[in-house]
Amino acid sequence: MFEKEIAQYNELLDIYRSYISDRMSVEDLRQYNEVLFSAHSCAIEGNSFTVNDTRELKEKGLGLIPKGKTLFEAFEILDHFQAYEYLFSQLNNPLSEQLLKKTHKLLTQHTISYRHPGAVPGQYTNKDMAAGDTVFGQHELLIAKVPDLLASTQKQIEAARIHPVIIAARFHGFYEYLHPFRDGNGRLGRLFSNFILQKMGHPIIIIPQQDKSAYIEALRAIRTEGTDEYLISYFFKKATARMQDEIAQKKKQSRPKTFIF
Repeated sequence: MFEKEIAQYNELLDIYRSYISDRMSVEDLRQYNEVLFSAHSCAIEGNSFTVNDTRELKEKGLGLIPKGKTLFEAFEILDHFQAYEYLFSQLNNPLSEQLLKKTHKLLTQHTISYRHPGAVPGQYTNKDMAAGDTVFGQHELLIAKVPDLLASTQKQIEAARIHPVIIAARFHGFYEYLHPFRDGNGRLGRLFSNFILQKMGHPIIIIPQQDKSAYIEALRAIRTEGTDEYLISYFFKKATARMQDEIAQKKKQSRPKTFIF
């Protein structure tokens, strides 16, 4: 299964590395990914900051909040920066509950108490939850499975017998099913999926806000149909689309032009 998607992805990956990522400095590529990913991941949760707004916030901090944006949204993005930078500095470390909780603490430190009074950054929920049209399971039972998910995923990363995109997608689907924190599970799940990809030497996947419906449907299929096939296919689709788009941008911008007044 997914042989066609894997072949297309691997072919594009070779081109992407030689044409895009290998030609950029490590720091420039990290900052580019951080802004792009943070903007889109927070937008999926309702944040109205555009990519340009997010880049300005990264450069100028709270000294310049774009007109029409809230302080809450600014802190949500700033916390996402902190979580991203911390997590991706830990690429040589294995998946663990300590890493998960520390990243969640950074991700939600200025926002979780506003949305959920009494909730503590970095601590699992002590209440059962529901979101949208989904009622999650008993929180104690779900949280108890988190260590097994992290350990089994780490084993797959080390074994490297399964394609990295499949590992990242499966982790994401299972993690969102467990939904262990009071808030921030979507952003944290996307952070860790990309952490897995980066640990295995692959580009991060950006899920655009405009694709939210298809993304949510792929996640919902895990609960309603008991399969992560749709989510894996979705991850491959988004991964190849991003590489194709950036390769096309690079080729277009590399064409010689004559600038004549």
